Amino acid sequence: MAKKFIPYANEADVLHIGGLTVENRVDRITISGDIDLTLDKAGLADTRALHKLLSDVLAKLESASLPDRLPPPDVKSVANPFG
Repeated sequence: MAKKFIPYANEADVLHIGGLTVENRVDRITISGDIDLTLDKAGLADTRALHKLLSDVLAKLESASLPDRLPPPDVKSVANPFG
């Protein structure tokens, strides 16, 4: 049984829908890749999975007290350990 993807729950979960990769974060959901929602059973399955994901994200956002905008991520540079 697949682990349930709970939006904004952790920094570890990754979900794959067709050619999309969905990465969970505590302050954002990152979706990358592409998908063809084809007119067949595979397209229907991908569409249902994408719909479920977006419905879960929307429910979480609507239930939260949200800032107007998140601050930019704190990006840190580290020395290259190989060079």
